[in-house]
Amino acid sequence: MRDDKQKAKALRKLGKSYNDIQAALGIPKGTLSLWLQNTAWSNKIKRRLTVENNLHHSVRMKQLTNIRGKSLSILYEQAKKEAQEEFEHLKFHPLFLAGIAIYWGEGNKASPYSVTLGNTDPLMVRIFIKFLKEICGIVNKKIRAYVLIYPDLQNEVCEKFWVGASGLQKDNFNKSILIKGRHKERRVKYGVCTITVNSRYLKEKMLEWLRLFSQELIKGYYKRV
Repeated sequence: MRDDKQKAKALRKLGKSYNDIQAALGIPKGTLSLWLQNTAWSNKIKRRLTVENNLHHSVRMKQLTNIRGKSLSILYEQAKKEAQEEFEHLKFHPLFLAGIAIYWGEGNKASPYSVTLGNTDPLMVRIFIKFLKEICGIVNKKIRAYVLIYPDLQNEVCEKFWVGASGLQKDNFNKSILIKGRHKERRVKYGVCTITVNSRYLKEKMLEWLRLFSQELIKGYYKRV
């Protein structure tokens, strides 16, 4: 038997992996596999190493998740603090107040990862987009849109209408979604336009602005000034 094969077997019996043996002896893993793969004791070691590696990987992933979670928590707290500071400067700005009020009444507050608004009123949609761009600093390419249409509406007509009415480009629009339900008759002339910005950071700010805005209304602050 080759001397290096004996050494490889000896290291394997000590519980070493193919990577360890290759690093120690310079023997390719393919050769090691040919020498050891059909031996019961080596396969037993392989199964044990696999379990240990999976356990180590699982622990490492949990550690990374905890680190990531802590980092994100700090980031979202920063978003809230930023929103509080900006609110003091913006709370009398007409476009800011309009955007917050529109989102309060028509926006989706449930999803933590996006700011989404759906409406049939072209003016309301356009004002909200103006709010996103000028107040929130969202660039045009980050704004996504799509149209909900009923079966009796023409997709091309509805999309063309909302491209013009919203002030967005055609590239901002995803494929329209057909409403499937019991009511197939026309409910709105051009469907429902939905605007979305995928940003947890912006969502945290929006929710904080809503909280502060509602507090000011309850206290009667706007009535006093």
